[in-house]
Amino acid sequence: MKYKIVADSAADLTALEGDVPFSYVPLHIIVDGRDYTDNIELDTEVLQEALVMGKSSSSACPSPDDWINAFEDAENVYCVTITSGLSGSFSSAGVAKGIYEEKFPDRKVYLVDSLATGSKMALLCNKLRELILQELDPDEIYRQIMEYHKRSYLYFALAGLNNMAKNGRVNPLLAKGLAVLGIRIVGTADEEGHLKPLGKSRGDKKTVNALVNHMRSCGYKGTPIVITHHNNAAAAGALRDTIKAEFGTEEIEILHTRGLCSYYAEPGSVMVGFDV
Repeated sequence: MKYKIVADSAADLTALEGDVPFSYVPLHIIVDGRDYTDNIELDTEVLQEALVMGKSSSSACPSPDDWINAFEDAENVYCVTITSGLSGSFSSAGVAKGIYEEKFPDRKVYLVDSLATGSKMALLCNKLRELILQELDPDEIYRQIMEYHKRSYLYFALAGLNNMAKNGRVNPLLAKGLAVLGIRIVGTADEEGHLKPLGKSRGDKKTVNALVNHMRSCGYKGTPIVITHHNNAAAAGALRDTIKAEFGTEEIEILHTRGLCSYYAEPGSVMVGFDV
């Protein structure tokens, strides 16, 4: 293979359209000591039941060997990871890059720290596919994807913070209070890849309006977007329809969260990735 795109499972992708080879590397969700591997066999409903009943939970990144196995025999690998601000996946991929390039000096691995998750990762993978199909020089593909990265955004509306509370990332009293009130946290991924709350919403209609308002404030003009949801197809569809009506957007992909994103974006959550 001359080119291959590899992402960790936080991209919520199992395949890409077209002729560009793609693989995903699973992250892991640990609930009360049990490892739930975020691969295609994972039943996210079973995972969710375990998370609700469990006392403790955490996530774990792929090993360097996992990454190397996914690289296979590609001459040029474009590796997209969940934000290094939330996971060690980027660091692990960096170790894999060093080992792979030392073993195969004529091959190269290009690392892309998404500084986000979910929808933006899928957006980056889609753009990489487009650039590869243009038959550009490998270094030029990397230059262009990093430029695209800089003008791309992720906004989210999280319907719960219980899992973040269980792994010590937020105050349990805050998580419980938001759940009782039915409030969603609307926010973005900041420039350092950390989750940045921007406000609150209640109900799908206000959530959709909040997300669209943020897209408008960023200067969004109708480029392709990716919407990801966790058991909230109604909100994802309403967001798609609103964006189509307001911006005339033609390319809108809707994905369902897989294991890792289902862990952080609890049921009812919605994310949107776009560029300007």
